[in-house]
Amino acid sequence: MDSSSTSPSPSPVNWEALDALVIEFAKSENLIEDSSPPSSPSSSSSSSCSSSSYHHRLLILQVRRLLQFGDIDSAIDLLRLHAPSVLDDQRLLFRLQKQKFIELLRKGTEKDRDSAINCLRTALAPSALDAYPEAYEEFKHVLLAFIYDKDDQTSPVVNEWSERRLFELAGLMTSVLRAHLHAYDPVFSMAIRYLISIHKGFCFRQGISSPISDLTERLLLEERDLPATPQEGLFEAPPFDEVDIQALAHAVELTRQGAVDSLKFAKGDLFQAFQNEVCRMRLDVTMLDELIHEYCVYRGIVDSGPSNPSSQGMQLVHEPSESNQTESESTLSADFSLEVRSGSSKLADTDMDSPGTGAVSVQNPDAEERYPCGTMSSHEDCSTSGIYRHKASKIMQRNKSRGNMERNKRKRWRGRHEVQDSFPNVLNRGCKQELKATTLVDANMSEEQQVSEISSAVDASGNKEEKYEIMLAIKELASKGMAAEVVEEINDMYSSFFTENHVLLFQLKRIEFLKLVNSGDHTRALKVACTHLGPLATRDPDLLKPLKETLLAFLTPNEKFVGESLPFHALSTSLQVAIGRRLGIEEPQLMKIMRTTIHTHNEWFKLQMCKDRFEGLLKINLLKEVDSPLLADTLSKSSADVCTHTSSQGTATSSSRMQEDGSPAQVSSTGDVVSDETAILKVMEFLALPRADAIHLLAQYNGNAETVIQQIFA
Repeated sequence: MDSSSTSPSPSPVNWEALDALVIEFAKSENLIEDSSPPSSPSSSSSSSCSSSSYHHRLLILQVRRLLQFGDIDSAIDLLRLHAPSVLDDQRLLFRLQKQKFIELLRKGTEKDRDSAINCLRTALAPSALDAYPEAYEEFKHVLLAFIYDKDDQTSPVVNEWSERRLFELAGLMTSVLRAHLHAYDPVFSMAIRYLISIHKGFCFRQGISSPISDLTERLLLEERDLPATPQEGLFEAPPFDEVDIQALAHAVELTRQGAVDSLKFAKGDLFQAFQNEVCRMRLDVTMLDELIHEYCVYRGIVDSGPSNPSSQGMQLVHEPSESNQTESESTLSADFSLEVRSGSSKLADTDMDSPGTGAVSVQNPDAEERYPCGTMSSHEDCSTSGIYRHKASKIMQRNKSRGNMERNKRKRWRGRHEVQDSFPNVLNRGCKQELKATTLVDANMSEEQQVSEISSAVDASGNKEEKYEIMLAIKELASKGMAAEVVEEINDMYSSFFTENHVLLFQLKRIEFLKLVNSGDHTRALKVACTHLGPLATRDPDLLKPLKETLLAFLTPNEKFVGESLPFHALSTSLQVAIGRRLGIEEPQLMKIMRTTIHTHNEWFKLQMCKDRFEGLLKINLLKEVDSPLLADTLSKSSADVCTHTSSQGTATSSSRMQEDGSPAQVSSTGDVVSDETAILKVMEFLALPRADAIHLLAQYNGNAETVIQQIFA
């Protein structure tokens, strides 16, 4: 039996809310050019704060890179210039001076050895006395680096010589500076880290495979930055609420003591502590940018032209990360790997159906595209010749003026130029060899091959752009509630489209019906109901209930049924996905990631039998607010391959019930409320158990926390 028929559908996503988060992310990271003036003084102030945060993040990134390459002096100079109070922490200063001593010895010259001795006398020894109790012992231990070579893997200072220490120090300083400057990553960046982290934990706990593991394993790296630790003055902080401790510990996978330390560093601010911990999770920035760009083009947020017109033919490429790859290799390949080729730039695409292929990359013009003819129905031709081109050109002509207006609203993608400009030396180190190699390949191509490649790229690009414009024109019509026009346009291009997508036709005709009722044209409204809505509901019994609710419009003819009261945006996205697939355009991978992770987020907190305290902070709650339940089901069913096998396992062990005050009650699998929040927290604290396990144990012992603890330790 098909799993989609026995399992609940994946949770729907509010794509308009995702659009807003993605645009905010792109603006915050200067990935798009936004020439529109601020609409109000408050928005101008917000823009100023965003710019300040962006420059702080660039500063932090520069410090990280300098430390990773062992340039400790330059990093310290930057800190003294932009964040001098950070160096007041003697613990950090000692670690920096100790690493500087090692890096000077690593260079191996007589001059650098003398500099190391001078560093030892003037900086490292004095800071060792004031840093922390163990610092002086560490100081004496690191002196052994004078006599044990860096290549001696049996020496007692092999860890001090390890280059991984550079990355640990860089991560620690990143955590400290981020909190000190309040330079947190954009909301979407934190949200996708958090959602993927929960998704991985849910799949591991339930013993199921993830349908998006090929994406999430590359996007969210295993490494985390070291946490910033509280200064000695905060060691005697008052006890924190156990609810906060447990919420933080289980949200970001910390031990209880780790959560307490994080709260101490944040001076008891739960949400600041949460942001500190989420930002410690490492993302592949280049891959995220590619996903964002693909999504923005698909949604009509940015132009579909070259992503970097100022450097034609140069695209960022994410190379695959091996399981044994060092943090240095994965970071540099993620942030500074470049591929140079001749010809026009193309949208960076990835094959969603080929897990483990390893990279988000720029395809060659003669390579198979993500929307091959094979993805279409057998009776449709994916070329733009003959009848198809004629019908498509009619749609484009009818929507030409409207389409030009919409294109003018789109922003221009610019990429992370500031990052490259800020770190020319780092960039040259990381990419010099790769640039040289790829340039040699291009140089070996004959003139005829290069001309052929460019011509193929131009033809493919024009074909693809036309398809995108058709898809976006349909989306725009639907988002404005122009249901009759949408049906006419689609039928003119694909006469069998609504035969295969009858629920979409029902939604469009429902909107047309309600608009006619609202205008007082009851005769035409009844004709629409009898000709379309009735037969569709007869064909699909699930449509009978919404049909009855729609017909109630006759009882309230003066009520407004247009605008926000109708699911225009959800419907437009549903149509975009469906018509895009018919045109051979697959939905962006980011949509697949968000749909799957939102679903597992819902299922995870069903197991926890509580609400997520942090979903409001990350705007995850907005991503779950979908206009129309019927349409939400349609959207979910259209992606039945996504995560449906997780639903039955995720919901079989738990259910939720809300108390009269709106707070969650803890419910066992039999439906009985088993315990109060105090008992659950007590078991979680004493036994270091996840919330769901604590509830399960309490259900076995009548909700008595003391009995549970006694039985475990008996």
